[in-house]
Amino acid sequence: MKESKKKVKALKIKKNDQVKIIAGNDKGYVGKVLKVFPRNESIIVEGANFINRHQRPTSGNPQGTVIKKEAPIHVSKVLIICPKCGASTRVGKAVLDTGSSVRICKKCHEMIDA
Repeated sequence: MKESKKKVKALKIKKNDQVKIIAGNDKGYVGKVLKVFPRNESIIVEGANFINRHQRPTSGNPQGTVIKKEAPIHVSKVLIICPKCGASTRVGKAVLDTGSSVRICKKCHEMIDA
């Protein structure tokens, strides 16, 4: 069978951005983006959406353990926090005079990228 290739969409949220979770169990939580998965359109936020990972007993660890770790969150469930105005906002794009594209805050219209 031939696999269909899914087009990878460019995300407006990048690593090290401050984001606010707007849906789910961690609603209202503010954290830093640790990792971005463009293919799944999801991100990992520091300190949010914890899952329990059970490790089976081994010779090095005969008891076995339960590890708490962060799970990915879909990008539609977070809003970026503007570094200039401090509000949670959507992200827009603008083209500078030099021809480069930058992210802008939809509320204060300031550049998010430096």
